[in-house]
Amino acid sequence: MGNISRRVAAIEESATLAITAKAKALRAAGEPVIGFGAGEPDFPTPDYIVEAAVAACHMTAAHKYSPAAGLPDLRAKIAEVAARDAGYVVAPGQVVVTSGGKYAIYAALMAILDPGDEVLMPAPYWVTYPEAIALSEGTMVPIATDVASGFRVSVDQLEAARTDRTKALIFVSPSNPTGAIYTPDQIAEIGGWAAEHDIWVLTDEIYQYLIYGDTPFVSMPVVAPEMADRCLVVNGVSKTYAMTGWRVGWLIAPPEVATAATRFLSHTTSNVDNIAQHAALAALSGGMETVEEMWGAFDRRRKVMHRMLSEVPGMEVIEPQGAFYAFPSVAGMLGTPLAGRTASTSMDLAALLLEEIKIAVVPGEAFGAPGYLRFSFALGDDDIIEGLGRLQGLAGL
Repeated sequence: MGNISRRVAAIEESATLAITAKAKALRAAGEPVIGFGAGEPDFPTPDYIVEAAVAACHMTAAHKYSPAAGLPDLRAKIAEVAARDAGYVVAPGQVVVTSGGKYAIYAALMAILDPGDEVLMPAPYWVTYPEAIALSEGTMVPIATDVASGFRVSVDQLEAARTDRTKALIFVSPSNPTGAIYTPDQIAEIGGWAAEHDIWVLTDEIYQYLIYGDTPFVSMPVVAPEMADRCLVVNGVSKTYAMTGWRVGWLIAPPEVATAATRFLSHTTSNVDNIAQHAALAALSGGMETVEEMWGAFDRRRKVMHRMLSEVPGMEVIEPQGAFYAFPSVAGMLGTPLAGRTASTSMDLAALLLEEIKIAVVPGEAFGAPGYLRFSFALGDDDIIEGLGRLQGLAGL
């Protein structure tokens, strides 16, 4: 009899975290590795947020247990910001603060899924979604998209995948890993379809403020109000405020789901770290100047990355419209000799790039999309140019 439960043994390690850890280890060993794997801003957390955390360290109340659903002031501020920036009006009691966005996703799925319930999952998808579904004893139903569709799923595809076991859809715009966004009309159409068939939608809005171009961000329960009592909205401070390590996310949900998720948290994590919650409150209460500065850097970097990747023979890449990732198809590079070696899969190609030119990327297999690579542009301008220059040189440019 094995010592590890089948449930946990089946979990795959996060590919993005594994690639990032490997790149850091190689750099520590003196290798000139440039990491394109991390979905993490290269900026420090703004000073005013750090100062708020330091002040909270001296607050006696912050040394004690706090409500499992989050500090009341933070929950109220999250509701206020959702109304201000997305037009989504909710009560603070519908907000549940979690240990990062990952745990918001897990808590939401644990609250709504029963064993065997099917969850529609457009692919490419972020690496954590399948594992959260499996841990919640649901069944993932992947729906493929590609470069030709702009990595956007259609209602026709969703309807073709729907069965009498379909319980939920995970919807992401802007997207990790593709950088794709949906138009307001497309989001409203998908929301209307889900409402018609009484399907829950978990909509991950963690990249809400990282949109480039003319397509605006909209929240599904706003443009499809008939979905308001079936939407589970996930967000957090990690990407917007360069606070990935602080681990503060949240779930906004109908009252019964918020209550169920809170019960779940009360027996798994208790409260989120109080110092981090005070830091998140300061982030949401401050101005957007530092956010706009980071946005400007990401916008500049995405254009450079798109241009340089587009020049690589065998790569096909759409210009990222959101988040901070490019997701090129490398089908034209597979089977082509590079540095005397040939890669037959995108996983092989990622290994080749790390070994031959010391750049770390995440293969598409991790996102349910073989034949692609994910490049993050949440790293310094010079590193982007140097790393992609190495890639171009390997390809013979």
